[in-house]
This record gives sequence, C-alpha cells and structure tokens, in this order.
Amino acid sequence: MKISIITITFNSAKTLQRALASVQGQTYREIEHILVDGASTDGTRDMIAAYAKTHPNVRWVSEKDNGIYDALNKGIAMATGEVVGFLHSDDVLFAPDSIEHIAAVFESEQADVVYGDLQYCRGNRVVRHWKSNDFNLCALKYGWMPPHPTVYVRRAVYEQVGPYDDWFRISADYDMMLRIFSAGYKTKYIPEVIVSMETGGASNKNTKARLSKTQEDYIVLKKNHIGCGYLTVACKQLRKIKQFLR
Repeated sequence: MKISIITITFNSAKTLQRALASVQGQTYREIEHILVDGASTDGTRDMIAAYAKTHPNVRWVSEKDNGIYDALNKGIAMATGEVVGFLHSDDVLFAPDSIEHIAAVFESEQADVVYGDLQYCRGNRVVRHWKSNDFNLCALKYGWMPPHPTVYVRRAVYEQVGPYDDWFRISADYDMMLRIFSAGYKTKYIPEVIVSMETGGASNKNTKARLSKTQEDYIVLKKNHIGCGYLTVACKQLRKIKQFLR
C-alpha cells in the first residue's frame, strides 16, 4: 500500500531538512513524498530540487498559492498513494516506524482514517502532549478534534468529501475533520505519538490569530450543523488544558 506524505513549504530552508530526513528514515518503504512549495525565495526551492534528484520517491512543485489550504489541496491532487497524510516543513515523524504502524492498521482494520497523538516542542523540550482517544460521534458536539498532523486518510475519502475550504484562513483543518469524522467512515486511533511539531503555528502566534481562530471555528460548526456554537468552541479550548498537564 503506497502512502503519500504531503509537505507544504514556504521559505522553510531552516527547518525543511529535518522533515525530509524523518520521512526518508522511515522503515516503511512504500512512501511517496510530495513537496508543495509556495515559490520560496530563501533557497528552499533549490534544496527541494537537489533533494528530488537523489530521491526517486519525491515529487514536487514550486509556484505561488493561495495559502496553506490551497497548497494542501494541490498536494492531494498530486497524490497517487492509497492513503494520504501531511507533514509540515517544521515537523518531524516521531519514530522511524511511525508510518509502518499506520500502514499496518489500515491493512489489518480496513480503516478509512487512522490517527494518533501529537507532541509540541520548543527546541528539545516537550511543552504540550496532545493525547487523543477513540472516536465517538457525540464528542464532536463537545469540541473534540483529532490532532490534524497525525491524521492519515484514504485518498478515496478526500475524493468523496471534497477539498479543504480555503475560504478559511485558519480553521479549514477543523472543517475538514468535522466533514470526515461526521460522515461515518471507519476510524482507528493509535495510542502513540506520530508527529513532533514546533510550537507557534498560524492559529496561536498572537492574540489576533487566536481571536480569528475562535470566530472561524464558530463558523465551521455552523456550516457543519454540529454542536452549540460558542459553547462548543469553549469546550474545544478547555480540552487543551490537560495537554499541558503531563
């Protein structure tokens, strides 16, 4: 079973090498690594071009895009694997056998969606541990969401539910998770860390971004007819507290 891992980049020369190495270091070999670069100007494009010459499992494109979710949609459109996952340019796969474990669950459980746990780091220090759990449809009403960077989905599911809605600047991943997890696909949780990521994502970089995230999350819930508006948003935020209490 081929798994397509999509990495989107923009001026990521300082961090991209670690992400590339974590993919190439996987024990599972049927991996297609797709790199979608947003026309970087810091040498990222040249790094990708050189890397692709020596790694035949790499496919890439470098051109202007309409933001993160437009780039993710480009990557999905390029993917030829049966399963699709994402690894951002400043993230790494936690262990050399992470993808092997994911592939094994897809095959043994005949799952449509597989996800695991996520850790946030600041340098070499773990500052937040997002431990997920088995999916329960009712939990969506109370702000539950799996860690998006750990979610691997059959490409056929993306073909059925459609692309990321890039009208959203911050919450299109939440929208996509609600669309997938409310649709009755067979999901399987792996109780282990799949991805390690650096703190400081687009939704948490400052107060304005956090307020924008709150508003977009509210719109996402209304769009998908799930939960109780801002009450569900508040529950979603409260769920984060235990992630800091390890």
